[in-house]
Amino acid sequence: MFDGRFRQQVERIVRPVGQLLRRTRLTPDHLTVLGLVVACIAAVVIAIGELQVGLLLVICAALPDLFDGALAKASNQSSQRGAFFDSTIDRVTDAVLLGGVAWFLGSQRGAHAAVLPFAVMAVSSLISYQRAKAESLGLTAKGGLMERAERIILLCVGLLFDSFLFWAMWLMLVLVTITAVQRFIKVWKQAAIAPATAERAALRQSRRASRRAQRADRRLRLSRGRLMK
Repeated sequence: MFDGRFRQQVERIVRPVGQLLRRTRLTPDHLTVLGLVVACIAAVVIAIGELQVGLLLVICAALPDLFDGALAKASNQSSQRGAFFDSTIDRVTDAVLLGGVAWFLGSQRGAHAAVLPFAVMAVSSLISYQRAKAESLGLTAKGGLMERAERIILLCVGLLFDSFLFWAMWLMLVLVTITAVQRFIKVWKQAAIAPATAERAALRQSRRASRRAQRADRRLRLSRGRLMK
């Protein structure tokens, strides 16, 4: 939701930071790895119960992920490889952070509570898969109530208070489930009209191939006529 509505505003804000980082020897991949390292430290801190310190570290881990895109554009280093690497590390970061939350909840509320963050991670992975699969089919699946930015924000709110983290995870689970349903419906509706579009595209290609074959046949006949003369 935030990604769709505020993406351009955020890019304008972080663009000067990207220009400053361009003067260093850092690459976008360096920032991506830095964010992962800080996230791992944040997960350990959250697991031992230092939630407010963990909150600061989660914010610090999110900043490199915010700036790596600005640096890639400023240094003209945007690439499919970089986008793939960044997206993969995002999934790893999410898993690590929720693992730390699971450890904390398990130690505070018992083993059953530890399952909750893993349920959030499972549905979040489904959301990412829906987008990837839709795009591979030529469809779109962006949007929804709880994308990655919203999940990070809600996690930060939950880390403010020890007692609220458990309920923040429940709220996140509900919202990511709604998001998964929203994306499913969105792709389902697009896929309903996609076969007709594919048929029209196939028909156009068939007509083009037929015209090319006719032109080739005419050229062949003309060449044969010239040879006979």
